[in-house]
Amino acid sequence: MIQPEPGRRPVVVLSEPLSPATVAALGPEFDVVRVDGCDRTALLAAVTRADALVVRSGTRVDRALLDAAPRLRVVARAGVGLDNIDVRAATQNGVMVVNAPSANVVSAAELTVALVLAAARHVPAAQASLRAGEWDRSRFVGTELHGKTAGIVGLGRVGVLVAQRLAAFGMDLVAYDPYVQAGMAARTGVRLVDLDQLLEQADVLTVHLPRTAETVGVIGAAELARVRPGAILVNASRGGVVDEDALHAACKEGHLAAAGVDVFAQEPPTGSPLLELDNVVTTPHLGAATHEALEKAGLAVARSVRQALAGELVPDAVNVQGGVIAEPVRAGIGLTERLGRIFTALAGEVAQQVDVEVRGEITEHDVRVLELAALKGVFADITGERVSYVNAPLLAAERGMAVQLVTDPESPDHRNVVALRGTLADGTRIRVAGTLVGIAQRPRLVAVNGFDVDIEAGEHLAFLSYDDHLGVVGQIGMLLGQAGVSIAGMQVSRGTGRTGGARGDSLVVLSTDRAIDERVLADISHAIDATDARAVSLV
Repeated sequence: MIQPEPGRRPVVVLSEPLSPATVAALGPEFDVVRVDGCDRTALLAAVTRADALVVRSGTRVDRALLDAAPRLRVVARAGVGLDNIDVRAATQNGVMVVNAPSANVVSAAELTVALVLAAARHVPAAQASLRAGEWDRSRFVGTELHGKTAGIVGLGRVGVLVAQRLAAFGMDLVAYDPYVQAGMAARTGVRLVDLDQLLEQADVLTVHLPRTAETVGVIGAAELARVRPGAILVNASRGGVVDEDALHAACKEGHLAAAGVDVFAQEPPTGSPLLELDNVVTTPHLGAATHEALEKAGLAVARSVRQALAGELVPDAVNVQGGVIAEPVRAGIGLTERLGRIFTALAGEVAQQVDVEVRGEITEHDVRVLELAALKGVFADITGERVSYVNAPLLAAERGMAVQLVTDPESPDHRNVVALRGTLADGTRIRVAGTLVGIAQRPRLVAVNGFDVDIEAGEHLAFLSYDDHLGVVGQIGMLLGQAGVSIAGMQVSRGTGRTGGARGDSLVVLSTDRAIDERVLADISHAIDATDARAVSLV
């Protein structure tokens, strides 16, 4: 993946219509390119220079497209579903995938209720009859919802909203969701049951499940046979979750009184037999199709695109660990990335194991993002790939690096401290720790390989280990001066107590105004008889 060029405005490709407010929310600092996502040739041409791609449900984002987009850093789905995006391929390419998980939940819930009512009262068939010049009221005798039982399969955000709305009709509520605690369901006024019980009890059955390998066909012929005769089924979640052939048979034979279907296994559902039945109410995937939902989804992904292109971790990213980032944690992300790069410079190789230690008040929050930041820093300078929060865990796994996050609320010397501790193949142990200080939250190194230090973690650093003797500081200053390098900060630390593979009993840490040339570093190392000399530039 190509790194952004200084001065180049990032390119955001919009492959489907989005609201003017969404485009405005991206801001003037982006070049916005519009293309028809259904025109594969035009789309592939457009993404060759894209930094971000914003899609809805009509654009297929597969490996071929991702491979054609070397600059791409984020794919944003202005909606919830990700069926049209190869998330695994994006992850392997280091591309963040984001969506708008809560933008359409109200609209989806309201459409579900609309389909329930339309199916229960035969609204579309009655309208068609009336438009045909008929007045046959007896054909369209419907069913009241009051006093009936609603069975909700999937008690997530949409399922809960549907439950609340159906409760207002005086319905009893049961639900099946193995990932929801009974106490939470009870607070919503819902009684949890197993799937078989739900099928046998429900007069109205609504489905709210993502489409995964486990959920495809979860409501099939066997399940529909258990549903009580005359029930109504509504699926406004994902196509394929309900077996459409089995649903067609159940509705045609009259086992189900009616059904409402907004989603199909293949869209558009050309030739679907469900479209032929008067007792099946169908809509063309309208769950998120309200002005409000489209606006919320567009604004959400515009915000996510801005965060992603600014190098921030995006809470709505689906292929990055961690959730909403608390401000105290966010402040430590840059520090932790910097520690990761310093760790690699000190190690000189990929460690077999890395522990990310987080100590202090910050551990009151979710700090998993700091593990990602550490890995991003660790691999930033040792791979030809662009390293991101997305692919950093994959890079660790591919190299056999064991990683764990260690937290401790106790931090005796600093309010908060982050440390990276690792073991190399020869048993040498590397540890680097840092903290943030002052109102500006400037990053400082506080420990390096068993030595206590206190120096700002600037852009250009050098680490020199040596057996203590006189004249070291003077020689370092002289050689750097001859090379035209100014010292911004210097810390000399003496001591023992280093663990494993000690390379000298004293350490000098230098912060300089520019990078130290390898030849100059070698000259300094030779002059002071250093046992180890490392440099890293963090620009």
